[in-house]
Amino acid sequence: MVRQPLTAEQIAAGQRLGVALRTARAGRSLGEVALAAGISPETLRKIEAGRLPAPAFGTVVCLSRALGVPLAELADVWLADMRVRQAS
Repeated sequence: MVRQPLTAEQIAAGQRLGVALRTARAGRSLGEVALAAGISPETLRKIEAGRLPAPAFGTVVCLSRALGVPLAELADVWLADMRVRQAS
């Protein structure tokens, strides 16, 4: 199975997600949150930096729980710019 390249919109959505996760992490260390989410600190670092713009759904779910951020809120962050484009 060949994975299609991400679109510019998907890359931008991943960058927004990274910013939201980094903001939610606030005073907690990257390692602490990664451990709580069951992922490596390097994976979390890549997501927050936007270098991993399309993390697996399970990863996002675990980060949502570890950070106490509702999954729906993270979905809204991901879809923010896309909704505007769809509505026009």
